[in-house]
Amino acid sequence: MTAGPAKPPLAAIFGCAGRRLGASERAFFRAADPAGFILFARNVESPPQVRALIEDLRDSTGRPDALVLVDQEGGRVARLKPPHWRAAPAAGRFGMLAGRDIGLARRATWLNTRLLADDLAALGINVDCLPVLDLRVPGAHDIVGDRSYGADADTVAVLGEAACEGLIEGGVLPVIKHIPGHGRAMADSHHELPAVAADRKALDVSDFEPFRRLARMPLAMTAHIVYEAIDPARPATTSSTVIGEIIRDSIGFDGLLMTDDLSMKALGGTFADRTAAALAAGCDVVLHCNGNRDEMEQVASAARPLDEPGLRRYLRAVATIRAPEPFDRQAALAELAGLFGGMEGV
Repeated sequence: MTAGPAKPPLAAIFGCAGRRLGASERAFFRAADPAGFILFARNVESPPQVRALIEDLRDSTGRPDALVLVDQEGGRVARLKPPHWRAAPAAGRFGMLAGRDIGLARRATWLNTRLLADDLAALGINVDCLPVLDLRVPGAHDIVGDRSYGADADTVAVLGEAACEGLIEGGVLPVIKHIPGHGRAMADSHHELPAVAADRKALDVSDFEPFRRLARMPLAMTAHIVYEAIDPARPATTSSTVIGEIIRDSIGFDGLLMTDDLSMKALGGTFADRTAAALAAGCDVVLHCNGNRDEMEQVASAARPLDEPGLRRYLRAVATIRAPEPFDRQAALAELAGLFGGMEGV
């Protein structure tokens, strides 16, 4: 296992404002010492620029293996775009292929995420916030939509597992999201707090099942959703009941649990309130994405260094990162195109 840091890092992952790290921002990160960073399109110009930014971010913490995340799902959620990076298909395309042949869909999913990992590892990014293990539920808000592999738990679990394996073999950690399941939401948690009325039994055999089958993965991201049958007062992110009874016990996830973005309007209160509530509920790390300095200072003021279980999970996740296996990119691209029968956008 990788040797532990001299002191536990802050239980927070931060975004940064732009394409280069300013002196003031660098000083803030050095003082705060967050567990990691997350990149968005505003931080991206070219491969050399992204590599330099990541080196500066890690240097600000003094930890060369600090987690650096990105949401590179494919489809409409992709922070790295052409011409420098491949436009990957949305998860729903692989779900459509699964309707014809689950074995071919599994292979295609693996090839796709192995290609994604090839792009990310070359930049120094070691975490990709995928797979989305939420089910695609008819009539639900389209915030999930084609980001999901499908409507049934088995397809989502099988393809989600292939996605994780492709990333890990390429030297990048997956994040299973949005635990314990966002698919039934009738609202977009970026803008308001969704509530799910389904009973516990229905959730257990459907929404929760893909997460249960991939509970061995090193990282997971919470859903900002109220599950009325479990905790009608608090969303999963700030609910000790959902985190303790469902995520940790029923699903069996013992990896590093991060919040979804604290900036999302599903959560109320100040950023210090949101941070304290999420950590008190059992999240290991809070995620703040937009690079707003005032908000990050509130988060840092309310966060604490990783506690003993969180540090154990963090170190275990870091130790999971491995050097990429040998990989023929051109052969993978050709095989993936063949599996989709020449469909565009592969």
